[in-house]
Amino acid sequence: MTENKAKRRITKGLLYLVFALVIIFFLFPILWTLSLSFKTVPELYKVPPALLPESIQIENYTYLVEQVHILRGVANSVIITAATIAGTMLIAVPAAYAFSRFRFKGSRFLQFLILMFQMISPLVIVIPLYRYFADIVLLNTTTGLIVVYIAISAPFQVWFLKSFFDTIPKELDEAACIDGCSRLQVVTKILLPTIIPGLFSGVLLVFISSWSQFIVPYILMDTPSKMPLACLLVNLQSKLNQITTHYLAAASILTILPTVVLFLCLQKYIVSALTSGAVKG
Repeated sequence: MTENKAKRRITKGLLYLVFALVIIFFLFPILWTLSLSFKTVPELYKVPPALLPESIQIENYTYLVEQVHILRGVANSVIITAATIAGTMLIAVPAAYAFSRFRFKGSRFLQFLILMFQMISPLVIVIPLYRYFADIVLLNTTTGLIVVYIAISAPFQVWFLKSFFDTIPKELDEAACIDGCSRLQVVTKILLPTIIPGLFSGVLLVFISSWSQFIVPYILMDTPSKMPLACLLVNLQSKLNQITTHYLAAASILTILPTVVLFLCLQKYIVSALTSGAVKG
């Protein structure tokens, strides 16, 4: 028994060591970027480089706010992402419910077709979209960008949310209908509260996809004041005409900060979704 316990402790210790190395591997670039965002120009080229800055330069962030007006890009990203989340869920929730609860001719083919759309990369369609949006006066507009984002996010969310609806017994729907609930009431009052972890997980996935999108807005938008935050980072180097590594690092931190905050806020729901058997097909 003692030998088995020793083996288990060694195995667990090695496992924790691997976890620690993985965390360091992924966390170190973020910490280094955070350090660069607080450094002065001479510190950027110091040899050997130091992880910790000699003094905290908050001026790097205030410069982005006051001179580059980066908060405008943040506001654009917030508006676009919030509208994308709302539009995606308005489409995905009813579609996922219908595919989960109803059996109709062509159901499997439609689900396969939705999966096929999910497999198409935005890079393939963005050039034809450019010409099409130019014809219908949606080019360089926030509305057009939101429509594209919804089209990108909705197919996966239909499949994702359907897996959560599938875990709920249909007898629950029937019992609610016997008690006098309509189909809409069954969805809003019975099913949606039950799949709250799945909804929040879906919201987080749509948020990450929309917030970090770069190629689509970079091609479809050409007015800096309308661009989301990810596109403004590219224009930062050419706009300032000086060493911008510390400014770019500060802007990068501002870009990833909302995702980290949202993930921390929704962490318990995500863990609940992962442990509730929601991946059942």
